[in-house]
Amino acid sequence: MPTSFKKTGLSRGTAGAVAATAVAGAVTALWVLHRARKAERDNPPVGRFIEVDGTRLHLIDKGNGPVVVLLHGNTVLLQDFIACGLIDRLAEHHRVIAFDRPGFGHSERPRDRLWTAQAQAAVIQQALMQLDVTRPVVVGHSWGTLVALGLATGLPADVRGLVLISGYYYPSARMDVALATPAALPLLGDALRYTVSSLTGRVMLRRSVEAMFAPAPMPDRFLDIVPRQMLLRPVQIRAAAEDAAFMIPSAAHLHAHYAALKMPVTIFAGEG
Repeated sequence: MPTSFKKTGLSRGTAGAVAATAVAGAVTALWVLHRARKAERDNPPVGRFIEVDGTRLHLIDKGNGPVVVLLHGNTVLLQDFIACGLIDRLAEHHRVIAFDRPGFGHSERPRDRLWTAQAQAAVIQQALMQLDVTRPVVVGHSWGTLVALGLATGLPADVRGLVLISGYYYPSARMDVALATPAALPLLGDALRYTVSSLTGRVMLRRSVEAMFAPAPMPDRFLDIVPRQMLLRPVQIRAAAEDAAFMIPSAAHLHAHYAALKMPVTIFAGEG
């Protein structure tokens, strides 16, 4: 067979493979988008909305008394605090405000800024001002501890106390960060979130949540109260990936300010 034919055959085969991959990717992306919209219809907001600096935030505001602000960790949404019963327990004697952090749950995450812990803290601070909240106790869980610390170091006079649960406080090398970061990148991340990341997330979700709770067992109804399909939307995958990418830089910025904190700080860490 002439060399030119071989080259032409190879070119046609490659073109066919590329076309098939593109079609498969487009079909997968449409299916992922359909599932994301269905998840939002099936799981309507449980609270109300407030618009801050071009960002629409979803929150629960419940109870009366001294204010406690709850900031959830990465991957999940404010229903994490509903699942563990913390909102109802606190609301017996406090005004409890639990946010979906930007990009999680029903809160928006505009692409006009880098959503570091400090940037998220600034938006939460403005939201609290709109809600006429002064000197709250701020509870941060996991990645939410960085946002809580951002509030405390940015405007320390406005924070009455900190409760930090299973947090990340000092920069360190993390393999999980390296693995999560590609989904946060422009263009490549968009392609991944609508295809590979979403499909992989569906397969690995239960195992990932079990690892979050280990060595304790995952509560039986956790994925009923924290709706699994909401966790698998491309917008939330982007938020989780960006949070992973910004985790080490945020801790590197914040830890230099810890010694200056004057408010009471309570730190919880679970065994294992």
